[in-house]
Amino acid sequence: MYQFLRTFADSWGLLFMTLLFLGLIGWGWRPGGKAAAKRAKHSIFDHDDEQEGRTHG
Repeated sequence: MYQFLRTFADSWGLLFMTLLFLGLIGWGWRPGGKAAAKRAKHSIFDHDDEQEGRTHG
């Protein structure tokens, strides 16, 4: 059983991990990826913009 699992992991597991890696890299380079990355980059400051209009104290 161990030898079967080892062989499976060496062949199909490696193929799966390679395809997953390439898919994740491709996801970042898709046409709409730049706009999504820009929104994500600035999203941490959205809450600060809401609080600027309120008085602190």
